Amino acid sequence: MTDTKQHITVIGLGAMGRALAGAFLEAGHPTTVFNRSPDKADELVGRGARRAESVTEALEAGELTVVCVLSYGVARELLEPAADALAGRTIVHLSHGSPADARELSDWVADHGGAYVDGGIMSVPQTIGQPGSFIVVAGAEEAVERTRSAIAVLGDPIDVGRDPGLAPLYDIALLSGLYGIAAGAQLAVSLIDSGGGDVELFRGTLLLPWMEAMLPFTAGVVNTEGTMPDEFNATMQAAVLESMIASSRAAGVDEALTGHLHASLALMRADAP
Repeated sequence: MTDTKQHITVIGLGAMGRALAGAFLEAGHPTTVFNRSPDKADELVGRGARRAESVTEALEAGELTVVCVLSYGVARELLEPAADALAGRTIVHLSHGSPADARELSDWVADHGGAYVDGGIMSVPQTIGQPGSFIVVAGAEEAVERTRSAIAVLGDPIDVGRDPGLAPLYDIALLSGLYGIAAGAQLAVSLIDSGGGDVELFRGTLLLPWMEAMLPFTAGVVNTEGTMPDEFNATMQAAVLESMIASSRAAGVDEALTGHLHASLALMRADAP
């Protein structure tokens, strides 16, 4: 039987890059890896990956290369000396940055004859390839479709459009929601701790189930105008927020943790009759 598994290269072997390469190996893809610190590849090589000695060698190993490094700037720095090897190959870039960064890198890859897909990994290394993991992707339709089966090894590929800048836009927006939740959770735990409550009981028995139950009623109603549905009663919500801010201040909780409450209060006051 002919082996139809696509040969994939992974450039960048931080925690996430190693998880990506490991998932490709687990799925049976011939996998080449490159990292500026070669020892980062040792474990993967032991599992069957091929170690490339240069970015050029890594790109030439196959048609599809996944780049997962700190930023678009680092990606460009790595790829520039190997630009001649981009022709006829596809780059899937999975680093954090701005929409403008994605468009600039996409144009640069295209100028050197390569195809480009940008993506945002909505997962942590431990859950790569697991149910619920997904990756937002954007770029030319042909390139997105050509890389879909490979990306599906890592997480469900969600195509958000032809503009490569849309992938980091969705990534940033999703992370903004997550960091807002994290800030609220940190404030909540700090309040319980400062008042002498049982943090473990609060966190596991009360906070997590409460947040899971309420999330559809919060994220599900937000809009671009910053207004709330009538049933939320902006006047009452503003009073609740004022009490939360005052209680946090009285408890000596770091003022930085209440920043999201002040922002919400401003919206509530603007929306109150």
